[in-house]
Amino acid sequence: MTQLRVVIVDDELPARNRLRELLEDCRTEQAHVVAGEAANGVEGLQVAASTQADVVFADIHMPEMSGIEFARHLQVLERPPAVIFVTAHDQYAVKAFEVNAVDYLTKPVKAARLLAALKKAAAGTRFAPGVLESIDQGPRRHFSVAERGRVVLVPVSEVIYLRAELKYVTLRTRTREHLVEESLSQVEQEFGGMFVRIHRNCLVARRLVRGFERGNETEGDEGWSVILEGTEERLPVSRRQWVQVKSLAK
Repeated sequence: MTQLRVVIVDDELPARNRLRELLEDCRTEQAHVVAGEAANGVEGLQVAASTQADVVFADIHMPEMSGIEFARHLQVLERPPAVIFVTAHDQYAVKAFEVNAVDYLTKPVKAARLLAALKKAAAGTRFAPGVLESIDQGPRRHFSVAERGRVVLVPVSEVIYLRAELKYVTLRTRTREHLVEESLSQVEQEFGGMFVRIHRNCLVARRLVRGFERGNETEGDEGWSVILEGTEERLPVSRRQWVQVKSLAK
């Protein structure tokens, strides 16, 4: 029997200890080892990646990052683990999990229910595309990037622009660029007014727009470029978007 590598992510130490005890009771039915634990989602991403976890138990209500956002970031890994959510009696979350066929445990966790969830995860059950986004439609605090087997978090507040280029999207901060697998349309929808579209292939941070400058129209069909705080780059504004974005100049 394959031994599963399990990680526990919960901000409450007693809850983590309780899960450890219950998992120990299940060991003869489903071989596993607790490879690590974390007190929040940020730490949990690094632990799950470094241990190459097969299964993660994640509390849905944690400071810094919810369990749902944590699970979304895990999906950038080449081999994301199964995630089993743990919640108190949150009827909204439970209903959402049941509608989307997502496995969950309610506190206080029962050994029989935990064992059933563990066996289901061992069978290879994973999230269908879009399921996590449908459960929690609130905006994330971070974008996530997979780099050398780990998850790098980029705070949304640090993003200057996102530009689609072929298969990937280039995400620019003041210090570097990242390649992310994001849809500009979904980013635009998720973050509402935080980003504004200046071109069919580019979103910029609304709060960082400092003005516009006239370009050379003989070189293309974009006559204006946007000036952004944090970068020397001048990004072209399409004629179609110009009417909507010209009022952002400060």
